[in-house]
Amino acid sequence: MKLIERFLTNQKAQLILLAVLALFAAAQSYFGSLITIANSADLYTKYNNYVIFKQSFFHLIQDRDLYILYPTEHWDLFKYSPTFALLFGTLAFLPDLLGLTLWNLLNAVVFFSGLYYLPKIDLRTKGLIFVFIASELMGAMQNEQSNGLIAGLLLFTFGFLEREKYWLAAFCVVASIFIKLFGIVALALYLLYPNKWKLVYTTAAWAAIFTLLPLLVVSADQLIFLYQSWGDLLANDHADSNGLSVIGWLKTWFGWEPNKMAVAAIGVVLFCLPLLKSKSYSNYPFRVMLLASVLVWVIIFNHRAESPTFIIAVSGVALWYFVQAPKTENLVLLLLTLVFSILSPTDLFPPFVRREWMEPYVVKAVPCILVWAKLTYDLLAGPIEPRIRGDAIQT
Repeated sequence: MKLIERFLTNQKAQLILLAVLALFAAAQSYFGSLITIANSADLYTKYNNYVIFKQSFFHLIQDRDLYILYPTEHWDLFKYSPTFALLFGTLAFLPDLLGLTLWNLLNAVVFFSGLYYLPKIDLRTKGLIFVFIASELMGAMQNEQSNGLIAGLLLFTFGFLEREKYWLAAFCVVASIFIKLFGIVALALYLLYPNKWKLVYTTAAWAAIFTLLPLLVVSADQLIFLYQSWGDLLANDHADSNGLSVIGWLKTWFGWEPNKMAVAAIGVVLFCLPLLKSKSYSNYPFRVMLLASVLVWVIIFNHRAESPTFIIAVSGVALWYFVQAPKTENLVLLLLTLVFSILSPTDLFPPFVRREWMEPYVVKAVPCILVWAKLTYDLLAGPIEPRIRGDAIQT
């Protein structure tokens, strides 16, 4: 027990473990066997997502459309902004094993640093959060996706807002939006802080910079074309999938296929209700819980949510549980999240169970949906009693 307690408060040991996990994930993907997709005879690497990101840079500088299929290079579409493609050029020229390793390390370190940048939460609590999400973060890195990076940027956004470092907060939230558009939901956090005019113009400034940055390598006409192509892709993508989301849950569990926009609208209304409690804005646990709500909401109401994106939602679940005083019902929901959201995609569950039950019935999403419902209730019912330990959460 003493060893565990020391680990929970030892940032260096946790960071070393995280680096080992990132290196292992990169090696596992790089040295894995080539795979086929659907009925295609083409062979692809197991680090296909990294190849998509890497090739997007070369497509950008060659004035090609970023948002069409390139089946001779990789499967699936590039769905991020032209600016993301440009910035990925910092890795694109590197050998794949080195670039993939650095990419995983970037995701891991940004997430870890964002977690530890959160103010007014003691080291042991942050250690517990890290241990809780470590397996989920590993899964995200094994898929070479950007979700650890996005989660870290959103955590940093909150940390900078708390310290009134608005330029840095705006940078983080805009960067998350230019990776995946759902980062825009984090703008709701601005309502909690003073000097909103500064938040507006700093965000506008960063948005302009990120929008125009690809002009370093493409013409204005080509950039306009790319944004139009990206918009067309996202518009068509919206009707294509239900994902591990509220929509997917309603369809697979109840056979109900409601209008996606209607479900999203209801989700927006429920998300916004706690923001009406302006008198609670001065309460730190309330603000952290709103951050947790953002992290969970952007996944469970995302029609394209897939397993690797859940590092974002699970981070929100961990914050929700560990920020407030322990309650039996909250512990039950936390354990459900651990078993069915975090561990269900792993080898702890037999393949036939994952294939026949977990995946078809979007089981991974259900605990996060339940937690978000309870989280929203906690925000509305209030006041939120903080978890106190050592120099822990202050109100």
